[in-house]
Parts: sequence; C-alpha cells; structure tokens
Amino acid sequence: MAANNRRMSGKKGAQVGSGGQRRRGLEGKGPTPPAEMRKGHKKNRVANAKAKQAVRRPVARGRGGKGTSEMVVGRNPVVEALREGVPAVTLYVQQFIDNDERVREALQLVADRGGVHLMEAPRPELDRMTNGLNHQGLVLQVPPYEYAHPEDLAGAAYDEGQDPLIVALDGVTDPRNLGAAVRSVSAFGGHGVLVPERRAAGMTAGAWKSSAGTAARTPVARCTNLTRALEAYKKQGIAVVGLAADGEHEVGDLQALGGPVVIVVGSEGKGLSRLVGETCDFRVRIPMPGGAESLNAGVAAGIVLYEAARRRA
Repeated sequence: MAANNRRMSGKKGAQVGSGGQRRRGLEGKGPTPPAEMRKGHKKNRVANAKAKQAVRRPVARGRGGKGTSEMVVGRNPVVEALREGVPAVTLYVQQFIDNDERVREALQLVADRGGVHLMEAPRPELDRMTNGLNHQGLVLQVPPYEYAHPEDLAGAAYDEGQDPLIVALDGVTDPRNLGAAVRSVSAFGGHGVLVPERRAAGMTAGAWKSSAGTAARTPVARCTNLTRALEAYKKQGIAVVGLAADGEHEVGDLQALGGPVVIVVGSEGKGLSRLVGETCDFRVRIPMPGGAESLNAGVAAGIVLYEAARRRA
C-alpha cells in the first residue's frame, strides 16, 4: 500500500511533513478584538474617520485671543531676550556674519534651550523682514501671545480654593509696566493680570523681559471692554478697588483687600478713566510722604498687592 502511494505521489524518498503548522493552526488566537479594532468592520471605519477629523480639528486656544508675532532685532536685544526666557520660534542669522561674542552666545542659548529653529538668511531678506531696521545680522521671531479670558483668572482662584486676587490695568501703554505688574502679581500670589484690547500695552518681548520670566506662569487676560469685565467680576462678589491720588480710603485701612478683589491701576499721567473710576467699589490712595505726584503702574500694583497678601496671610 505504501509503495502504491509512493507511485501515485510521483516522488521518491521521505515525504515533507507539516512541521507542526497544522497543530499551531488549531491553537486559539486569544480573545476577539472589539469591533472598533477589527480591520474592515463598519465600526472600525467609523472610528478611523473620527480620528482623522480630530487631527484636522484646530486645537482649542485661550478664549482671550492671540496677539501678533513680533521680531526682536539687533544683537544685544536678541541676546537679552534669550537670556530672559522670552518665547521664540526662530532665530534668523545673516549669512557670512561676523562671528563675535554676542552671536556665539545667541547660538549657544538657542542650542541649550531647544525647540527654536535656526535659519540662515541673506542680508536683503533680513532687511525686508525688519523693514530696514539695523538688525546687525540677528533677528528673533517671538510667537503671538495667547491671552486668557477674564473668567479664567477668577476660575483658577476658585479651583485652588482661594479668593481671586487680580490686577487690571487701565490705559497703561508701556509694556515694561505690564511686565512689572505681572511680576508683582506672581510675587504676591495673585491670579493674573487683565488688560483691554485697545489703547493698552500687550505681552510683547519687552513685557516678557520686564516680567523676569514670571509671565510663563502668571496669565494675562484680555477683554474688549474693561468696564464690562469689571462689572462681571462684581456680579461674582469680587470687590473692585481702584487706585487714585484722591481716593477716599488709604490702602492700609481697606478691609476689602483681604477678600476677593480686583485692583485697578490707571496710567501714570491720567490715572483711572472716568467710567472705570465710576465702576470701582472703592477708590484708595497710597500715602507718599516724599511728595511724589504718582508711581508707575508696576510699583503701585506691587504696594497694594503686598497689603492684600499681608491681610490674607
């Protein structure tokens, strides 16, 4: 019978076996995967389509909107911005630039930081980018600042189980004063700074530098109308305290600073605008026995924030 089978197969010698393949084929392959993971299944196609839509959908940003991109121009300004941790997207370096100490430091700071693109560009291109400014072969692109929404500042305080402590700037146009206010808010445990969209300083590279890095952890919110934003805070039970040279209360005597409060600081020259002043629950003054007429916004905010922090301690 064996010989007959050999003649029928047309082969001589030993037959090649399955090598255990049939036995392995009989073994189980584990639990059946869910329908969403089975290729070709309707639910799998639906899941893949949803995943693609999620990738294409824009990432949610701060509801306060974005600022505009900014260029820091010149060797010293670029090096100082990088030293202070100002956010950056790209460092543009002129082709065939004289490699002095500042250029080397800028390149080293970018390399140490990581995440900043390094681009070489001809001088005419840098001239075009900077509208003919004296860039000295170095241009740093700062990304648009993502502002918070006014509600986010109070919400962050409530999430931490704290009373909101916020500074609002009315008509402050110097970015260095904004940066100083951010620094003071951070130092005294505040929850953010509020600025109007128009006729006010924004978070530029100058504001970042003045904040001494605190802008990375202290949010700045932006509103279209400061008076309406303050009224919304009042409806939440947050006291609005405005600084004024002729204020009815002295800063050291105001009990309201110990609770939820928004401290409103006006411009150094004009002070609070009329509508903002009328919206305030209290107007306070800072005694100045030295005879100075006014303080800049950053210093004034720091004094009142200290008093608020002292009462909360």
